[in-house]
Amino acid sequence: MLVKTFGSALFGIEAIPITIEVNIDKGIQFFLVGLPDSAVKESQQRIEAALNNTGYKYPKQKIVINMAPADIRKEGSAYDLPIAIGILAASGQVDHQLIEKYIIMGELSLDGGLKPIKGALPIAIKALQEGFTGLILPEDNAAEAAVVSQLKVYGASNITDVIGFLNGEQNLEAAKPIEDAESGAGNKYAFDFSDVKGQENIKRALEIAAAGGHNVILIGPPGSGKTMLAKRLPSILPPLSIEEALETTKIHSVSGLLGQRTSLVAARPFRSPHHTISDAGLVGGGTYPQPGEISLAHNGVLFLDELPEFKRSVLEVMRQPMEDRVVTISRARISVDFPANFMLVAAMNPCPCGYYNHPDQECVCSPGIVQKYLNKISGPLMDRIDLHVEVVPVPFKDLTEKRKGEESIAIRERVMQARQLQEKRFEHDPLVHANAQMSSKQLQTYCDIDQTGRSLLKNAMERLSLSARAYDRILKVSRTIADLEGSESIRTEHLAEAINYRSLDRETWGS
Repeated sequence: MLVKTFGSALFGIEAIPITIEVNIDKGIQFFLVGLPDSAVKESQQRIEAALNNTGYKYPKQKIVINMAPADIRKEGSAYDLPIAIGILAASGQVDHQLIEKYIIMGELSLDGGLKPIKGALPIAIKALQEGFTGLILPEDNAAEAAVVSQLKVYGASNITDVIGFLNGEQNLEAAKPIEDAESGAGNKYAFDFSDVKGQENIKRALEIAAAGGHNVILIGPPGSGKTMLAKRLPSILPPLSIEEALETTKIHSVSGLLGQRTSLVAARPFRSPHHTISDAGLVGGGTYPQPGEISLAHNGVLFLDELPEFKRSVLEVMRQPMEDRVVTISRARISVDFPANFMLVAAMNPCPCGYYNHPDQECVCSPGIVQKYLNKISGPLMDRIDLHVEVVPVPFKDLTEKRKGEESIAIRERVMQARQLQEKRFEHDPLVHANAQMSSKQLQTYCDIDQTGRSLLKNAMERLSLSARAYDRILKVSRTIADLEGSESIRTEHLAEAINYRSLDRETWGS
């Protein structure tokens, strides 16, 4: 007897429907075809043990299983459940009437229990698009998939529950998304700017960065607060929109990083990889491409602490994603795109000992050593960072100040007002959401400056030997500063402040 069940394969952060055809005939052999990997091929042993341990009969006949389309690689153990249900239906132990209405996915343990899978959310979205009635998957993934409210999502703890549901002998309750995730409860952050003593100029720079989606580098001695300030940046970013939350959740879902019984990623991601990370770990890759740290930071913040300690090759592979906001992983048989629209926040010491230009501590590094240390970061990468901010140690009087600083929620309100102006400005361009993403044509339209501003900018370009890309960055930051003040035009003081944030360009370091 021939029976068809349906599953899904993950392709980047999207899902592709997979038809699993099971045919049982006379004989004793087992054939599994359709480009399965080792984990899929091993499903026979798991399925046989699970059925025997739950009181069902594994047919001792010729079983042929075809996974179509055959040119797409099937990987992982999540096909255990649809293959097992197909075998039971083809052998007459499960009613096949309902099977074709559902996408079925899940990994089987030897006692028939269902273990969580990766990519439940993109699988659910694709099931709805393809017109399936519902999705049956492990109980731990049900809340995640239930975000797709128009689809009936059923979570099961073991294969017996699934068999009983398909045979009409047992009811499974449709899952619901966790309300806290949808209501934005995840926007409560552990770190707040009110805890920061002093550093008002750094807070101002981070507010500008958040308002315009700009990349920023913090440079200063050890203990000056670089990491502390960076960790608080997500608390002043605007809340995720539902579209951003869905896309961010899809990336974490295919990476297997969502917590059990989690619906949506409601807070903007903050990723802080160690400086020993590999190229593939940062941008993504592998035999079967997986998202890297820059994709996991999509719609959030990627924090690179001790920037010069990262391998140069690792830093250079970021340059293209920072411009295009997407990572393309190409292999001989597959090419996958992962979104990578992130804010880069980098931190570094000014020299190997950390005390170059320190007001109190003496630097023990020779000028040549300082320059060699700074040269670990290429000029093209620095050009892609909009704000260069010097962080100085906090004076003792500020450290002992009992009065708390401005809370993140107040700063966030100003950031959101600036972002609203930008949303209105770019409402006809769906690919641009913030000033940092403006194209050259949009710069000419929205960043017009008067003659005084041009003279100021010309002098800065010549004095700092800035590149054309740095020129664009200054205009974008100026536009954001003007937006924070609610100004329609970019004034000279806006330009002057933006130029001040290029003070760490290559030609000025070590001078």
